[in-house]
Amino acid sequence: MRQLSEKIAAVAPSATMAISDKAKKMQREGIDVISLSIGEPDFDTPRHIKDACIDALNRGETHYAPSNGIPELLSGISEKITKENHFTSGPEQVIVTCGAKDAIYEGMEAVLNPGDETIILTPAWVSYEPCVQIAGGKVVKHAVNSKTFQLDDLLLERINPKTKMIVVNSPSNPSGAVFNQKSMKLVADICQDHDIFAMSDEIYEKLVYAKEHISLAAIGDMAQRTITVNGFSKSYAMTGWRLGYAVAPIDIIRQMSKVQQHSVSQATTFAMWGAVAALKGDQRCVEEMRTEFDRRRKYVISELNLMGYETAPAEGAFYAFVKVSGDDMEIATRWLEQGQVAVTPGSAFYAPGWIRLSYATSMEKLKEAMQRIRSLGSR
Repeated sequence: MRQLSEKIAAVAPSATMAISDKAKKMQREGIDVISLSIGEPDFDTPRHIKDACIDALNRGETHYAPSNGIPELLSGISEKITKENHFTSGPEQVIVTCGAKDAIYEGMEAVLNPGDETIILTPAWVSYEPCVQIAGGKVVKHAVNSKTFQLDDLLLERINPKTKMIVVNSPSNPSGAVFNQKSMKLVADICQDHDIFAMSDEIYEKLVYAKEHISLAAIGDMAQRTITVNGFSKSYAMTGWRLGYAVAPIDIIRQMSKVQQHSVSQATTFAMWGAVAALKGDQRCVEEMRTEFDRRRKYVISELNLMGYETAPAEGAFYAFVKVSGDDMEIATRWLEQGQVAVTPGSAFYAPGWIRLSYATSMEKLKEAMQRIRSLGSR
């Protein structure tokens, strides 16, 4: 048999799935596993969003739509960006994708040429690197400050003539840290001074606690060189709907559109009407979920700190990032096998010695999980 794609063979499978798969296997065997490994809201999609989708189905919105998205959703996203993110973009600068991950992939394909370098700020979500690799680019990893989880001038040392893009994720998966104005300004200055593109993954923007969310594209002229990625999964509990979007300069959107036209064609037509309702409807549901996540956040961080664990600044998203003593994979395995608590080792995010816990589950389960972790003793 002839050799398969070397490019895809070089891409590692998702590092977050190993513990998750083992946990699911234990659950199928009847073992009471509490999963804190999945980055998914445990809330149901709000009723008015589901009703809008059902209405769309009933009126026959089951056919092809424009590849970049239905006009009502493109306009809604454009208005939302101007009002909430404080930079201007027209509907023609928006593309609706099959999840934010798809927007990230299409953006990489649109910008990168073989050999172009993309800086990923670690700890980092697991799928950035494969998207760069599939697009033919090369990843350069740069660690944020391990105490503050902010950026400093050391980032400048990573810049060279091959640097094409910097990926920013704030609030961060996995750390929960939120970049401050100084960190964002540093990225903006570097991109503007060295003619570099930026990708700003803002999927957790609605889940920020006692801090300000800053959109990179709102700084200086960064809107002219930034792909802002967002979606509906985290803010509106719509993970299974697979709806994301990107806002970028028109030339980049045109390139992304070609990738979409020749791959998935478009996001699901009737689902997009649910997204219109999400943007246009009552936003109290978003604040109610954020408030509950904040309550869980305070509890989990407090309990972990009382156990003697150091945690990253949990300022956004729904993750506690925990410093552990020893091999994080071994510790995550022990927590699963001995404590029946599933977590994700930090090595999956290029952060050995750390563990990610998701508090996107009920307070009842979180309390039991903290008791189980405490009973294991050693940090």
